Amino acid sequence: MWGTAADADGSADNLTGLVGFAARGIEQLGEWGVGAFTLAETVVPPIPSEVILPLGGYLARQGDLNLLLIYFTSTLGAYLGALFLYWLGAKLGLERSIRGLSKLPLVDREDFEHAAHWFRRHGRSSIFFGRLLPGVRSLISLPAGASGMPLGTFTLYTLAGSGLWNGALIGLGYLLGTQYRLIEEYSRYLNYAVYAALGITVILLVLRHFKRQRIRR
Repeated sequence: MWGTAADADGSADNLTGLVGFAARGIEQLGEWGVGAFTLAETVVPPIPSEVILPLGGYLARQGDLNLLLIYFTSTLGAYLGALFLYWLGAKLGLERSIRGLSKLPLVDREDFEHAAHWFRRHGRSSIFFGRLLPGVRSLISLPAGASGMPLGTFTLYTLAGSGLWNGALIGLGYLLGTQYRLIEEYSRYLNYAVYAALGITVILLVLRHFKRQRIRR
């Protein structure tokens, strides 16, 4: 690491709410914690990368984390998560994989079918561009594995797309680190935005789930 939270002018302790919680979690877990968060987000999104990666870049700017190591671990985590879903699709096939994963809470079969359609339409380029699209980023690995895409091709496109996405978000957080006082002042408004987005997402997912259930009856 380049320093400690106590040495930095802008400690994560001054951030509040979900943003502060995530920042302090990253601060405690370090660079490899960012990679672990990214891996988990790729498979079953707990906290979106749009929150985790800019916070990682921000803490690197404060001197708490190593910028290059954050980039490496986050890209590795994204790749390992994608590789797990690729392997699942290759071993179980697309239909069995979708049938099993769609039983998870608030996960809809339509999401997997949308990713599969995207893959059929765009081929291997969908692996690269899919990493830049929320909702497609994780699930695109399933049809890739099920279709028998060569692992080398999958790896190349996944690393390229994930590296671009991660680098952009980490870089944004790093640049915002120069405006720490502004971030501190408006962190509570950022929290409100995050809470609202999460709440709306959960409500929409629940409503869609019940709508699907009624249609199937």
